[in-house]
Formats: sequence, C-alpha cells, structure tokens
Amino acid sequence: MTTGRAGRSVPPAAFAAALTTLPQMGPSRLRAVLAGVDGAPDAAWRAIAHGALGEGVLRALRHSDPRALARVWRDAARGTDPGDVLAACGAADIRVVPLGDGDYPAVLATDPEPPAVLFVRGDLAALAHRRAAIVGTRRCTSSGASVAAQLGRGLAAAGVAVVSGLALGIDGAAHTGALAADAAPPVGVVGSGLDVVYPRRHRALWERVASRGVLIGEAPPGARPERWRFPARNRIVAALAEVVVVVESHARGGSQHTVDAALERDVPVMAVPGSVRCPAAAGTNLLLADGVAPVLDARDVLVALGVPPPPTSRARAAPATDPIGAALLDALGDEPASIDELAARTGRPAPAVAAALHRLQAGGVVHLERGWWRRGSDQSDRAIS
Repeated sequence: MTTGRAGRSVPPAAFAAALTTLPQMGPSRLRAVLAGVDGAPDAAWRAIAHGALGEGVLRALRHSDPRALARVWRDAARGTDPGDVLAACGAADIRVVPLGDGDYPAVLATDPEPPAVLFVRGDLAALAHRRAAIVGTRRCTSSGASVAAQLGRGLAAAGVAVVSGLALGIDGAAHTGALAADAAPPVGVVGSGLDVVYPRRHRALWERVASRGVLIGEAPPGARPERWRFPARNRIVAALAEVVVVVESHARGGSQHTVDAALERDVPVMAVPGSVRCPAAAGTNLLLADGVAPVLDARDVLVALGVPPPPTSRARAAPATDPIGAALLDALGDEPASIDELAARTGRPAPAVAAALHRLQAGGVVHLERGWWRRGSDQSDRAIS
C-alpha cells in the first residue's frame, strides 16, 4: 500500500489502473514499463511521474520517439491521481485486478502475454468452468448465426463456458445461445472500456453476460474501441479457451487473429464446414483444408474437451426429430421459403406444414421473417443485426 495525495493509502490496483489511462499506453508498452520495475505498478507510476524510465524501458517502447512519449506520460501522470482512477472504476461497478493479485485468473497469469491489469464486471468464478471460444465473422449468414447459437446453447448446457468477443455476427449469436441454455456462465472479452459498449446495439447482451457470467477487458473505463485493441483482445479470447471454434470466417477475416493466437498457445482450433459458394465460409473451409477438426454440432466440441454430453441434449433437439419437422428442415436448407414452397417440396398439405413450422419455431429451430421461413432462432438473428 502506497500513500497518495491527501495522505490517503492507495492500493497497487489503483496504480495499475492509472497506468492504462496514459496516452498511447497499450498492452505491450505497459508490460515493458512494468518489467523495468519488477512488475510493481506503484514503482512504475513513480518512475513515469519523475521522468525516470530507464534506457532499457525506453528502447522497449516501440515508438519513433520514446523520450517524447515518456514526457507525455510524465505530464499526464502528474495531473492524475491513481486513487481517483480506482474510485471511478468502483463507481462504474468495475473491479481492477492487476497481475499478481490473488484474484487474477491463473489461466492468464501463465500466458506468454498476460494482461498487466484486468478490468472486470461479473464473477471471475466463471473461468473455473471448462471453456470453449466461438468466433467468426461479423458479416455472417443467417445459417451461420443459427449454428453459432445452437453451438453456444449446446456447450453451455453441457457445463462449458462460452467465450467470445461479443462482436456482431457469430460472437453475439453464440452468446445469445449460451444464455438461452441457462446453465454454464458466459465469458465476454471486450476491446473497449467496460463502460463503453461496442457495438452499441449489444448493450442488453453485455448486461446479461455481466450478470450471468463475466465481462473482461484490459482497457480502462472510457476507452474507445480503437482498431488496434481488437487483435489484443483476441489474444485474451484464445488464452482463455481450451478450444477455439470458428463458425464462419471470410478468407482474410479478423477471426484469423484469434486462430493465430490459439495456435501460438497450442490451443486446438476447430471449424464448421460451409458451402464453397459462400464467401463467409471461405476462411473456415481453408482451416479445414489445413487439417483442423470439423464441427458439425456441440458434441464434436465436447468430445475434443473430453466432456460428456448432458442427458437432456437429445430432448432439446426434439423439434427437429419430428418426421414432418425433419422433412421440412431438409427442404428448407440454407435458403428462405414460403409455406406453399415447402408444401410442394415435401408433398405435405399446407396446413400440416404450417403447424410443423410453428412447432419448430417454438423450439428455436426456424423463424418467420417477412413472410419467409428461415432456419435459426429469430432471437439470435436480432442479436447480430
């Protein structure tokens, strides 16, 4: 405990949080600064405020003019009270957990690039569960969103915590499905301050994840979702996961950052096959061609984790095993269709088709959109729109 302004005692967490607020202070620079003082946030803060960063630290900052950056930090630190930063976090219901704290997650403490400080909303006990990351493109198809939601629901029902970056598309659909299972807690890793919801339309999803599981980030309150923060976020997603599942990814999609980070950490990567005509599946199909294991349903992921499927998993799939329902799903495929078209394709009377479709809709297997029936839950589609 260090004495701050007005003689009050300031814990290490306050200095750790304050360091992240300095201009242009990213994860790698913060690690470099802390490495120069044996990881002590209060010592790092004093060195910065007194303009006393060592030559070795300055060289490690990866900046065109590290001395100028150090002067910017010095001036900012002299105008900042770490105690006030910590108080602002508390007012926003955000916990600050620096590396070395007793509550810091062991799975991240042993990572090659551990966050120097975590900002947390919710319960870190969620990380005690088995964990699988579900990632993919923001520009996913309705079929991809449906698959992500079903995987999220199936894994959570089996006691596996679903990890994602809470982005639009596959991430949001996966967490919507996980929450629907009302079982294992979800884990969200974000690329902005925990009080800066991004994307904004996911505000309700963020709140549900925080209340039922945990939200984690390494950016301080107020930090905007700058582009460079997302590859940094993705390394945390990979570090937390015991397996990474890619549902849909374009050939050069951002999901590749997570895949690369997983492979660097020897975390298994799996992928959901997609149509060769679908650009959103180009990246996942390339992963499969490179030899990653395919995922057809949650059971494949559970096998990879060594987790037995829950006894209720077959009961949850009941709507699709109804003879008429199964025929309708086969006839529906990945493209929307009307009741009359489905009746013609299956040879069933339109009233029977309509009744079966409503049963499937109640089970979250299909939904009605502007008069057309589609695969997937309407709830998962809304979460990614």
